[in-house]
Amino acid sequence: MENIKIIHFDVKNGLNDKQIIADARLIPNGQGKPLVLFVHGFKGFKDWGFWDIVANMFAEAGFIFIKINLSHNGTTKDHPLDFDDLEAFGNNNFTMELADINKTLEFLAGKSSPLAAYAPDTHNINIIGHSRGGAVTAIAARENPLIRKLVLWAAVHNLEKMIPSAALTPWKETGVHYIFNSRTGQQMPLYYQLAEDYYKNSERFSVEQALKSLSVPCLIVHGTADETLPVDTAREMHRWKPDSKLKIIEGAGHTFGGTHPWNGNGLPQEAKQLVEVTLNFLLG
Repeated sequence: MENIKIIHFDVKNGLNDKQIIADARLIPNGQGKPLVLFVHGFKGFKDWGFWDIVANMFAEAGFIFIKINLSHNGTTKDHPLDFDDLEAFGNNNFTMELADINKTLEFLAGKSSPLAAYAPDTHNINIIGHSRGGAVTAIAARENPLIRKLVLWAAVHNLEKMIPSAALTPWKETGVHYIFNSRTGQQMPLYYQLAEDYYKNSERFSVEQALKSLSVPCLIVHGTADETLPVDTAREMHRWKPDSKLKIIEGAGHTFGGTHPWNGNGLPQEAKQLVEVTLNFLLG
């Protein structure tokens, strides 16, 4: 492995006092480098599982790979691996996540970025979203001209499915709906503002419309054994954007063989395929 430099930085989200915590990985060799921004999914975070190994592989391939914690994902700077701020988690919504992405892209493209000294090609910024992060990045890619290519890893194809509609009436009455996190054992709050935000902006939050009007190249990667989102959702997204590239990985689950914590030195075979097909797409 070449000498990979890790740069930690924060980005102000522009809406409140919460910050977007980020890290970037690159090889400082003076050569111009395209950027990749990675956005985690629901109940996800940038240091989950094997994302660091994935980031290193992109750095070795000549990219600056940036991972962020969305400002209201529930982790904190002091506790980046734990959902230590459930109040923030409960107050997260899709408008907030899009603002986080746009603020990060604006920051990365600016002269005050800590990456400015490492030859970033700010005209070649790509974005990868996993799971719910895929849905939000698809919308961001339609709206933000800084994004050159979009990659969807096991992406949510309909954000309305992230709204617990069966509990809508009691949720509205009490103001909060709890979801159980089987990994941590936590009851995690979702405040009703999430539903209000979605229904107020449902046209903007349509992944279908985002992909149908998307003007940049798109890669969709999904596993046949995805236990969270059936592989047919990826095929449907491909129908919405027929010129997208679709890669189905046989036997891959929602996290492409990964778990948290990840104690392996390398990647499982499914994740190796994920990285390979994504690099080929971004370098092509």
